[in-house]
Amino acid sequence: MSLYSEYLKEIEVRKNELGLNPKPIDGADLLSEIIEQIKDVNNEHRKDSLNFFIYNTLPGTTPAAGVKAAFLKEIILGQASVEEISQEFAFELLDHMKGGPSIAVLLDLALGEDADIAKAAADVLKTQVFLYEADTDRLAAAYKEGNAIAKELLESYSKAEFFTKLDDIPEKVKVITYIAAEGDISTDLLSPGNQSHSRADRELHGLCMISPEAQQEIKQMGEDNPDAKVMLIAEKGTMGVGSSRMSGVNNVALWAGEKTSPYIPFINNRPVVAGTNGIAPIFLTTVGVTGGIGLDLKNWVKKTDENGEIVRDANGDPVLEEAYSVKTGTVLTIDTKAKKLLDSEGNVLVDVADAFTPQKVEFMKAGGSYAVTFGKKLQTFAAETLGVEAPVVYAASKEISHEGQGLTAVEKIFNRNAVGVTSKTPLHTGSDVRVKVNIVGSQDTTGPMTCQELEAMAASTISPSVDGAFQSGCHTASVWDNKAKANTPKLMAFMNAFGVITARDPKGVYHSMTDVIHKVLNDITVDDRAIIIGGDSHTRMSKGVAFGADSGTVAIALATGEAAMPIPESVKVTFKGSMKPHMDFRDIVHATQAQMLKKFNGENVFQGRVIEVQIGTLLADQAFTFTDWTAEMKAKASICISTDETLIESLELAKSRIQIMINKGMENEAGMLQGLIDLADKRIAEVKSGEAPALAPDDNAKYYAEVEVDLDAIDEPMIADPDVNNEDVSKRYTHDVIRPASYYDGRQVDLGFVGSCMVHKGDMQIIAAMLRNLEKNGPITFNAPLVVAPPTYNIVDELKAEGDWDILAKYAGFVFDDDKPKEAARTKYENILYLERPGCNLCMGNQEKAEAGDTVLATSTRLFQGRVVEDSAEKKGESLLGSTPMVVLATILGRFPTLEEYKAAVEGINLTSFAPPSEDLARPAIPLTAI
Repeated sequence: MSLYSEYLKEIEVRKNELGLNPKPIDGADLLSEIIEQIKDVNNEHRKDSLNFFIYNTLPGTTPAAGVKAAFLKEIILGQASVEEISQEFAFELLDHMKGGPSIAVLLDLALGEDADIAKAAADVLKTQVFLYEADTDRLAAAYKEGNAIAKELLESYSKAEFFTKLDDIPEKVKVITYIAAEGDISTDLLSPGNQSHSRADRELHGLCMISPEAQQEIKQMGEDNPDAKVMLIAEKGTMGVGSSRMSGVNNVALWAGEKTSPYIPFINNRPVVAGTNGIAPIFLTTVGVTGGIGLDLKNWVKKTDENGEIVRDANGDPVLEEAYSVKTGTVLTIDTKAKKLLDSEGNVLVDVADAFTPQKVEFMKAGGSYAVTFGKKLQTFAAETLGVEAPVVYAASKEISHEGQGLTAVEKIFNRNAVGVTSKTPLHTGSDVRVKVNIVGSQDTTGPMTCQELEAMAASTISPSVDGAFQSGCHTASVWDNKAKANTPKLMAFMNAFGVITARDPKGVYHSMTDVIHKVLNDITVDDRAIIIGGDSHTRMSKGVAFGADSGTVAIALATGEAAMPIPESVKVTFKGSMKPHMDFRDIVHATQAQMLKKFNGENVFQGRVIEVQIGTLLADQAFTFTDWTAEMKAKASICISTDETLIESLELAKSRIQIMINKGMENEAGMLQGLIDLADKRIAEVKSGEAPALAPDDNAKYYAEVEVDLDAIDEPMIADPDVNNEDVSKRYTHDVIRPASYYDGRQVDLGFVGSCMVHKGDMQIIAAMLRNLEKNGPITFNAPLVVAPPTYNIVDELKAEGDWDILAKYAGFVFDDDKPKEAARTKYENILYLERPGCNLCMGNQEKAEAGDTVLATSTRLFQGRVVEDSAEKKGESLLGSTPMVVLATILGRFPTLEEYKAAVEGINLTSFAPPSEDLARPAIPLTAI
């Protein structure tokens, strides 16, 4: 059977079973067959084949794009004739392919002998920005040989005409409102984690946004208001919390955006989203990738009494009152010039200047941030090649420097990694700069989209400036089903060829590894001054500063080794007092949140900022418990400030784990892993010699806020609760309400989960120690299921070597087997201990889930409704966060324990050895005159 026949069968299945259009073509062999049918004027499939070729072939560096570009070149040169595709139309199609093989073809034509063709090709090339070294090297060589077209192209590029000749953004943008949900909107509403397998199939994935009813309402509103854009709103909340989720923005754009190109299927851009409390920072970055608009509406404000005091409800939360209505169907206008939101009569409702900074406007004009990033690079290349000074076209990097003010830790990291900065003095918060990215991580449910983004921007190999990069398999580790089998090997092969260290070896040399991505990134980060970009919001390292990012930003970081972002504000966190022996560090983490909210009268000062925490004496593995949690409080990132000794010990541990990866056969041709060990050795030497001590803020640095956590005040385990039963729907899943465990005394627990990224080896050792403690009183019986998923295989190996794995296996009713991985997710659980494969497991909700309506107590879950547990008809599913010892004991009892039961179960166990640094780790500022 021909590939085309198989494609037709697939089309019928998609149409009849899913109501979808034909899947976009990315394969070279299928498109080659389609081209042969186009050439045969009598072929019965010729008309459809033409449509597939013109309108349904993916651009960029896909294999199909290479075949399409080559055929268009034949048409332009007269070597092939297609009545429906003129030479002019062929150039238009090449124009919309945007990079990769299309650029190579255009350069062939522009630098060729036919003057008319060369001119036409040059006119198209002047609009392109996705050129790489192979392309620019050809241009530079041709220019040096005296080629007039090459000179003309370079002159155009040096003036950035590919940007300046674009239309400015409209002065007025008419919108019609659609309340997507009340309260914070997580990206799971826009792109559910349990549908992650379909993200690369954009039309199919679009069907999972919000609900089918909402999709039709949005579509109908757009059709009824053709002169307006539908603006999706988080009423009384923040839009896009939880993760960046490029697929979420893609879905919004698919239903409410603009078509990017008539010749590129199911890729839309320029959506408009808004929230009462604005857009979550990492989600806003994703909006910028599509050239969209993200508004902070401020349409609900805190109510005050006659004395100006905030009015609070029975729970102590501020009472909100409506400043103006944005109910569904409200017609508004965004004045992009005045930077105001107007009502239907032209009255100003709110200032939206933050949405229209010079940088964001450039993204909107260019159709997305990628075009700006590559455009700047291309302009610089052209000017340098011509030996001229590039005119100022793009908005200058925002460079803010305050004389006499010290630097926070994040300011020091940004200054160290800044690219293209003109300031002669160090930069402070608010500066907007390009920075070098040291470590990049891609995970397996967003990875297929990252591959698409790399193909779309015509990237074929990793930037040599990236120190380390890893592609994980953790998000689909628990069930090796047909979806994983279809997506994962293809993903790993692409990333491996791109130059990334991959969890699964396409050649089968080393054993597949499903280690949690954040743990691997934490191990391969070997410099406390590094910048890390990862395709997951829990990308929060305990060395350096890490930012969760959308699949596109990950692609940009892999392709260019850079990212662009403002230097964020910081909040300083320190500790006083001492931990009680029955407290787990997870309880300290939760208490940090509770004490912060109490100090600032309910204001979450962590939101959108970097938390600089002086953990000091806690090793990177244990410190990760704190940094990982900061995602739940909507912090932009977190930085651990350590002592020199602790940093060295953490780097030595990282070296040993990187060496294990090398020993397994995971090293690539570029020697990336050995390079990381060499960098770690260099950093250790710097610290030991005193040349460059461990990262620390200056003692005169300026923080947005400071929080001192009183360890003496923490006397019982703390539970984080998304408050799913709150009568005010806007306060459910907004942020966890922290309560003492005694609040839940006796409440039934239906399932426990210890695992994913928020636990480390010590947690596994705690389970083993508790089992030894409890079996002294007789046989141990689980009254609720306990699922345990170690973060990494290294940890499993170490537990086996040290004997702790034996007792875990002794009480387990299920132990993972990599030779026979599960092929189907569980729908029911027995009251046993499940020792699961390393990976995310229940935390993702895309494979394993609790039974609907369960009360789940876990170490690692998310503020996403329905992620870990769905609601049942009888009750809401609850996903409560607790420490490892609390989860273990609760599943053995089948309920929350009393404080006395808990203390007895952990007696004699060293839960966490943490003592605050004896003094503030900030150092006297060293005067700096240049970055």
